Amino acid sequence: MPRDVLSLRPMTTPGFSYRGRFAPSPTGPLHFGSLVAAVGSFLEARTRGGEWHLRMDDVDTPRCSLAAASEILRVLENCGFAWDGALVWQSRRTAAYADALERLKAAGRVFPCACTRRDLADSAFAADGAVVYPGTCRQGLPAGRAARAWRLRVGDARVAFDDAIQGRIASDLAVAAGDFVLLRADGLFAYQLAVVVDDAEAAITDVVRGADLLASTARQIFLQQCLGVPTPAYAHLPVVVDAAGEKLSKQTRAAPVDGSRPGPALCAALEFLGQHPPAELSRAGVAELWAWALANWQLRRVPRGPAPMTECPGVR
Repeated sequence: MPRDVLSLRPMTTPGFSYRGRFAPSPTGPLHFGSLVAAVGSFLEARTRGGEWHLRMDDVDTPRCSLAAASEILRVLENCGFAWDGALVWQSRRTAAYADALERLKAAGRVFPCACTRRDLADSAFAADGAVVYPGTCRQGLPAGRAARAWRLRVGDARVAFDDAIQGRIASDLAVAAGDFVLLRADGLFAYQLAVVVDDAEAAITDVVRGADLLASTARQIFLQQCLGVPTPAYAHLPVVVDAAGEKLSKQTRAAPVDGSRPGPALCAALEFLGQHPPAELSRAGVAELWAWALANWQLRRVPRGPAPMTECPGVR
């Protein structure tokens, strides 16, 4: 870790329970939208005297790469982020996900599914683009069909939670998602299962992340209930969008953060999050910038809705 940010680690406080995390997917370099999530989750954890953990959400191994993960780590270190504990890799935790799935099988919570993408082509779509499962295999596999995936039964579950930024959120899972996949047809565990198992094992108490994942939260809470693990508190930061209103992402070729000059990008992230740092701070050193951010961070200032970033200093 950079020597000038070691002091950002919290003092060990016996019995204090706040544990936050940042969990990028290494499918490409760190872009501004991901930096916003890192800044928000880091500052909320540190200003509450808590821990901040780092996890690589690389469960979707065909889309992820070690090179991308290495670049993300390099930029985070250059930006002055210091995390607690060892870096966790989802790709190395398949045994934990398999164990969780077996527990759900034993409890009758899941069922095998033979449906292909073609079978589901006429189904409705959830807010995050996932197919709303119509229940084709819920009562058993069709004759002559073999299981391709495993799905969680949602029944008539309704989930509501209070988000620290977005307010009260309620979801009827049968309408919003249907029975969702936990083990994919390609043999990979689904993100929804992996993140719930990982957060529970790491004793994560607070999840601060982008609102693009808001639609997944009700599914994750229901899965937490099925597994009998605690539900963290949630705060979903506004999504960064481009001039066309599309979320900044690797898929939309969002420009990577310039790790060689982190000040402008960090200040832009603070501004986006409603903290309004002084303009001259972008020219200051990383330690001075974080000192200001830690002294001035207030979650209540963070706006709810998405906002465009047509020009962002500090990205390449």
